Amino acid sequence: MRPSKALITPEGYPFIAYSGGLFLFLAAGAVLLSSVALAVPAVITFALLLFIISFFRNPERQPPADTSLVVAPADGTVVYVGPATQEQLGECLKISIFMSVFNVHVNRAPVTGTVVEHFYKPGRFYDARHAKASSENEQCGLVMETASGAKVAFVQIAGLIARRILCYVDAGDRLERGERYGMIRFGSRVDVYLPTACEPMVAVGQTTTAGVTPLTTLL
Repeated sequence: MRPSKALITPEGYPFIAYSGGLFLFLAAGAVLLSSVALAVPAVITFALLLFIISFFRNPERQPPADTSLVVAPADGTVVYVGPATQEQLGECLKISIFMSVFNVHVNRAPVTGTVVEHFYKPGRFYDARHAKASSENEQCGLVMETASGAKVAFVQIAGLIARRILCYVDAGDRLERGERYGMIRFGSRVDVYLPTACEPMVAVGQTTTAGVTPLTTLL
């Protein structure tokens, strides 16, 4: 399955249909029976429907013209920038982005290249902002190699609420920088591992936009 360019991602259609149907049922009952007891849950269900539609929004993004820039794979807030060790790549620069339930959750490739490894690790469901999340939470990662031979890893990490990681690509696939490759439901984190020589262009607390915000320059 490849990611969709639809305004609302297809992964959200069942949730939208269920909450929309429930709202119509409660609203119709409230009107026909003049029931306040049904009107209150109808309003709550309508608010839930709006939230779900917002959560699964899938806006178009245009990466910066400078192709040497590594872009953020996720909308969210930077929660870590610094040294780390990654199992596939060894010593790296690590940049972690936390996605709240109010962020767009479609993930995008930070660089252009070929996927050389796809790995999955079952685990726990700590709050995605927790330091243990990178090592102990359920996660799905990709290692990509660029045309220059540089390798970058980016890992989707489940959180306290997020219990479903979706990744549409596998080893051997090619991704363009900013291209959609997956998403996580509902609230989560993405860690990016870069060569140690890279200089970060973001800081902890900064807001990122997937496919747009530069993280560093990859030479």
